[in-house]
Amino acid sequence: MSLEIEIYPPVNGNQYVVLSGRLDTHTYEQLDDTLEPLLAAAKPTMVLVMDLARLEYISSAGIRCILQARKALAPGGKVLAVHPQAQIRKVLDMVQALPLGEIFASTAEADAYIDKLQREMLHGSDAG
Repeated sequence: MSLEIEIYPPVNGNQYVVLSGRLDTHTYEQLDDTLEPLLAAAKPTMVLVMDLARLEYISSAGIRCILQARKALAPGGKVLAVHPQAQIRKVLDMVQALPLGEIFASTAEADAYIDKLQREMLHGSDAG
């Protein structure tokens, strides 16, 4: 199976990407090539939201893509995973590809997290 990547227009400077299929040794370069211009143009505080609901498999090569995206967005940017299937979440948790607070069961949860981050950046850490 292949990897399908859907890129949505940025929302408030944050990028949404939907992955379907397999992210493995045969497809990771496709994701790297797709993310490269997005990450190169990113503001330091951009959030990259990766919807993984239709991702069926991820290998170490796929994990490397996520880690590289996190590194490219540092220090203020974040990579969030949304809707990971149980087996994908287990892999992300095992290798600590993303902090536990950056993996969400729903888009609404991720959006609330992003909203909180943006409020904190505008008003300082005492925003609630």
